[in-house]
Amino acid sequence: MSSTATLRVAVAPRSTALTHALFIVGGVAFIAAMAQLSIPVPGSPVPVTGQTLAALLVGTTYGARLAVSTFATYLIAGIAGAPVFAPSGATTHGFSRITGATGGYLIGMLVASLVLGYLADRKADQKFLTSYPALLIGEVVIFGFGLTWLHQSLGLTWSATFAAGFTPFIIGEALKIAIVGTSLPLVWRKISTSINK
Repeated sequence: MSSTATLRVAVAPRSTALTHALFIVGGVAFIAAMAQLSIPVPGSPVPVTGQTLAALLVGTTYGARLAVSTFATYLIAGIAGAPVFAPSGATTHGFSRITGATGGYLIGMLVASLVLGYLADRKADQKFLTSYPALLIGEVVIFGFGLTWLHQSLGLTWSATFAAGFTPFIIGEALKIAIVGTSLPLVWRKISTSINK
């Protein structure tokens, strides 16, 4: 496999402050766009979105430092009032989205971007054998924060919390892991082939 740590480095090996800023802006725009792919779940405040897919991709392709900077910028933009968060109820942006019932998922994605970026910096995304477990860890982080926050925020039983905040998303999240976990090693294989030619 490639000696390059992350896909971002493979694409832009000589990064400058400008290229970093462009990656952050592009990453924020990507996360925001994926967040708008939102489907309400009956009986749950948590919608099905493309946001977790974006978090997985940014974390694994950017590396820890840039991924955290990107997702933190995304959160700051949403808190400041930019309509970047997934549509959910009456409030679509602002600090109340962080403190509300679904805020734990957003914080979980921030932490997951750090964890996934850390693992990507150590080439976990370059092989099928390590790519899937790394992404699964990222999902555990996201839903760990999300479910705990949901449970505390709404005062639900744990059974009701899982029914509202986890069960409806199992198939979708499994598909996201399959997409990212399969595509990244294939991309790396292509890069390695090109380098070795």
